[in-house]
Amino acid sequence: MASTLVKIDVHLIFHVKTTGAKMLEEDLPRIFAYIGGIIKSMEGLPVEVGGRPDHIHILTSLPKTMSLADFVRAIKADSSKWLKGLNRCYIQFAWQEGYGAFSVSPSLLDKTIRYIRGQKEHHKKRSFQEEYRLFLEAYGIKYDERYAFSD
Repeated sequence: MASTLVKIDVHLIFHVKTTGAKMLEEDLPRIFAYIGGIIKSMEGLPVEVGGRPDHIHILTSLPKTMSLADFVRAIKADSSKWLKGLNRCYIQFAWQEGYGAFSVSPSLLDKTIRYIRGQKEHHKKRSFQEEYRLFLEAYGIKYDERYAFSD
């Protein structure tokens, strides 16, 4: 083939360190926009970025030139550094080391966008841990409870 053509959509989920600062509700739109910019700068396509003060959801198309691990590492490192400069309250901010990455078929993109946009309402009924367990179970991912939610 003369060119590389790739379209891999993924739903990323990661949590802030439990020992660090959470994101402030009023800063969330700005943080989500910044993360979208990080993704664009790496030639990814940010479809939807959202979440709550303690965790984030990103629906994105992966860049064709990066591994998933490198892509997530760059998003987390850049956003963490930026947040620490945004406000002194974020001086202790850090993301947990791990993340969840779940493939999304083209037929489920709209449903996933609605899910991410509805996080505020969704988390009135379900904790992050309950939500994340459901993702792991739906995708058949085996995990050790001792490590799935700790820093």
